Amino acid sequence: MSTSERGGYHHGDLRAALLSAAMEMLEAGEPFSLRAVARRAGVSPTAPYRHFKDRDALESALAAEGFRDLLTDLGDEGRPPASLSDLAEFAVAYVAFALRRPALFRVMFGKPCDDADDERVKAADALHQLLAAALDRVFPEADASALASAGWGLAHGLACLYLDGKLQAASDEEVAERVRGAFLAIASVSP
Repeated sequence: MSTSERGGYHHGDLRAALLSAAMEMLEAGEPFSLRAVARRAGVSPTAPYRHFKDRDALESALAAEGFRDLLTDLGDEGRPPASLSDLAEFAVAYVAFALRRPALFRVMFGKPCDDADDERVKAADALHQLLAAALDRVFPEADASALASAGWGLAHGLACLYLDGKLQAASDEEVAERVRGAFLAIASVSP
């Protein structure tokens, strides 16, 4: 049976099929290698090498996809943040993403961005730029880049505390309330 008869490689977009297979495996908690991803995608064991030189390159592509998905989640409101409460909702969306897709979140942030991987670097930078632009809109007189780092650090820290079991919550709303409260408490403190 050829790969096209199995519905494999000749379906039109090998890279997308490999990423989809890898994402399924990642989010199901299955260990994966390029060979295992090829098997899941129904292609030859060497097919992934047409797009990814190794597992790190595949993980980097997954991370870039994760950053784009996170940006989509943050932009779901359809309007830019105009208040401190809107910014707190960014933090809530960030933590919710981490808790909904923990394996992908860990891949996104588990390794430093490789400067040679433009896709991952650009995707991570787009997230930082979105946060900086949002903070600049709400706090035009402040250092938006520094505030973006602080806000990102707070949201990321809370996400990791929940993922690692250091913070517990009985419901998604309890998580959201804690994240909102922490973000608004820090933002309201003045020197």
